[in-house]
Amino acid sequence: MQLSKHALAAVLAALATAGATPAFAHSEDTHDKKAGPVVKEQKDWGIAGEARNAKRTVEVRMLDSMRFSPEQLEVRQGETVRFVVRNAGAVMHEFVIGTKKENDAHAEMMIKHPGMEHDEPYMAHVAPGKTGEIVWTFNRPGEFDFACLIAGHYQAGMVGKIKVAGTGTAAGQAPAPKQAAHKH
Repeated sequence: MQLSKHALAAVLAALATAGATPAFAHSEDTHDKKAGPVVKEQKDWGIAGEARNAKRTVEVRMLDSMRFSPEQLEVRQGETVRFVVRNAGAVMHEFVIGTKKENDAHAEMMIKHPGMEHDEPYMAHVAPGKTGEIVWTFNRPGEFDFACLIAGHYQAGMVGKIKVAGTGTAAGQAPAPKQAAHKH
């Protein structure tokens, strides 16, 4: 059955008036990225990137042992990375980039609302045996997380780390010590 836009709006308005809220589901379906431009919103951990600007592709495997492989990544500030996330398991997994604080809060929300559906450019929800993709520009230095926030997975330790080296340093290297001013 297909509803016109007006009929759908009327149904949604009636539900809202009745106090009903839409149900969101974390089904076994992947959340395919919508066609069209990605909404670019600056986050503490970067901003959605353009695929044409990605100079590096990193494959991350999601495992039913509630681990990622690899579990640690290093990138340079300003680098745009294409993440190819493969669900090598038999259950649904997701790959979400964020700060520990953001991921902690989102994981708590996922426990309270396990059917919550989301579609952000820093998230990939991947069915068993399938592959998802994220293109992200790390325009801020720091240490960030990637995690599976499906209820129980995060709590079981399904978290990895991304270290973003600031400009002027290579990934994995400490910045050069500052020179003291010479005074006479």
